[in-house]
Amino acid sequence: MLFTRRKFLSAGTLALSGTALSYAGLTSFIPKKNEVIRLGIIGTGTRGTGLARLIKNLPGLTVTAYCDILAVQAAKIAEHVSAKAKKYNDYRKLLEDKEVDAVIIATPLYLHYIMAKDAVAAGKHVYVEKSMTYDIPQALDLERRVNNAKLVFQVGHQYRYFGLYRRVKQTIDEGWLGEVTHFECQYHRNSDWRFPVVEKGTERIVNWRMYKEYSGGLMAELCGHQLDIVNWMTNAHPERVTGMGGINYWKDGRETYDHVRAIFEYPGGVKANVSSILSNAYHGYEIRILGSKATLQIERDEAFIYTEARKKQTGVVDGVTGATLLNATQGEAMKLEFIHQDEEKRDPSSYALLDFATCIRENKKPFADVKTGKYGAIAVHMANMAMDTGNMQHWEKEYGG
Repeated sequence: MLFTRRKFLSAGTLALSGTALSYAGLTSFIPKKNEVIRLGIIGTGTRGTGLARLIKNLPGLTVTAYCDILAVQAAKIAEHVSAKAKKYNDYRKLLEDKEVDAVIIATPLYLHYIMAKDAVAAGKHVYVEKSMTYDIPQALDLERRVNNAKLVFQVGHQYRYFGLYRRVKQTIDEGWLGEVTHFECQYHRNSDWRFPVVEKGTERIVNWRMYKEYSGGLMAELCGHQLDIVNWMTNAHPERVTGMGGINYWKDGRETYDHVRAIFEYPGGVKANVSSILSNAYHGYEIRILGSKATLQIERDEAFIYTEARKKQTGVVDGVTGATLLNATQGEAMKLEFIHQDEEKRDPSSYALLDFATCIRENKKPFADVKTGKYGAIAVHMANMAMDTGNMQHWEKEYGG
């Protein structure tokens, strides 16, 4: 049995077709200095359960409720939360729970907007996974709603909270690389990107990433991280985007592409080439930042600087006299040292969650705020539209700055 969009939407926590939720008179939770922040996790798949696993080891945070329509998913997260945590199969009931101060939204992409909108209306602080929204109009509307609310709204661009990337940003700003003109970003895998379907008839729920009505595909789910990094490093958003994609390898009924490649142009002509493929994992995750003085290569949890060779000599290349030769294409690799935020040397997601808690306690705007989320979401959707239509996409005036 195939789940149609209507059936998908009408099941338990995904029931979105009713009247608008009303939370009149509610205000957001402001904890005392040492008070534990009580979280509700909406969506207990791989990401939601993974975050619960981290939270149980983080100070000042606890999971008091969780929500999913699939029993097998909910059973997995139960291993990482208190036995007293409440289980819901309708996210709207979780939002009504007075023992939930803030929510983490880790559902399929197309549900981010409606759930985040309802959470804001309910006076809950929000941590929503990237990409922030399924389309551009949703991103613009959600930004407006958040700006009119007195609460903390953070988007899951967790690498902004990792010491390595903060050191990379400092390195660029201090001019170590010279003039940066290009970014080469890849997030490559050799897998079908599917998850096993345990309950009959839930293929489209479990493997929602494969279907365009639920997902933004590789550009949203994988490349979205790197696009946010480029936005951050350039202090800007892309001005225009072109791209191509298709299904060349995994011809298994999926609708989203198994390879994508897009070029984003930023102010000053800076280009970012971003790709993701599912049939070759060579170098896997990598970002190369190309400057006039050096290249910075970022891997998962470390980075290296390669200085540009400066010494030149005149010689003969392919029989052409007078061609300029470089003695070396690059200098020796120099590892970029950085300082972890604490002795625990936690992962990026843990630091992001800890800062979410700090922002709630201190009533501060998160570094990965709704504007950051808007920039990332619009960049993703511009690329997808460029690939789907074959037309270059431009940052429109109504998208804002």
